[in-house]
Amino acid sequence: MSLTIQQVTKKFGSFTAVDQLSLTIERGGMFGFLGANGAGKTTTFRMILGLLDPTSGSITWNDQPIDYSTSGGIGYLPEERGLYPKMKVNDQIHYLARLRGMDKKRIGKELAYWLERFHIPQYADKKVEELSKGNQQKIQFISSVIHKPQLLILDEPFSGLDPVNVEILKDAVREIKKNGTTIVFSSHRMEHVEELCESLCIMHHGHPVVHGGLKDIKRSFGKKNVIINADFDLTHLQDFDGVTKYRGTTEGVLLQVTSESVAEEIFRHTAAKGFLRKFELEDPSLNDIFIEKVGAAYE
Repeated sequence: MSLTIQQVTKKFGSFTAVDQLSLTIERGGMFGFLGANGAGKTTTFRMILGLLDPTSGSITWNDQPIDYSTSGGIGYLPEERGLYPKMKVNDQIHYLARLRGMDKKRIGKELAYWLERFHIPQYADKKVEELSKGNQQKIQFISSVIHKPQLLILDEPFSGLDPVNVEILKDAVREIKKNGTTIVFSSHRMEHVEELCESLCIMHHGHPVVHGGLKDIKRSFGKKNVIINADFDLTHLQDFDGVTKYRGTTEGVLLQVTSESVAEEIFRHTAAKGFLRKFELEDPSLNDIFIEKVGAAYE
């Protein structure tokens, strides 16, 4: 099974929200969408779900269009809170799971597992509005995965969560992927995509500017980062041939260089001047690549 997006464009009047997007997400993979607000991520998700029709192009899951006959195998966690605040957690999950065709016994078993998994079994009989934002997000996550979907779409799943709950949710996402679910998610936090995804797409004004496997994207970018910690002045390195970016740190400098050979030259040059406490060559981060391709800082 694969999710195939073929030459998809979505226009709202004269505004183009998504422009000629084509990609294939293989079964069992974890795919990340990156982009600032308004980049077209949520619009793409809503077209995948069949909530919006593309202006042109096609979207298929396992070579079939997504409609009411196939949507039961899909889970969706929207960025906005979508729960009924006055309903109790237990009643809400049962209601939503029954809409997915689950029977009462199976719902009870799965709900008990997830409440225990998230360390919140005591909230089963609480109204959603009585829970913290983090725990509301956990309940919303449960509602999107309780029916064990084949395809799971997560729109900013870690938004508003504290670091502890982010890790709990990450572990749950990894577990679901391990069980064979195909996962597509967006995040404002590039480190989350970098940590979890094998493949990704960076969107800018509705258009994909970078698309492919994470390792291939980093390799094709070409540039490298160099971290140097030393007790002597390194400011002259900002004018060194092959250095494209320079930033001073509390212990030294962080450089972006055009190649590994430039890094080698910098090492010989600085080592001759004194003792280096640290000299480290790193692949570029997704943040580096985003800034290069989109030309703006990513908040």
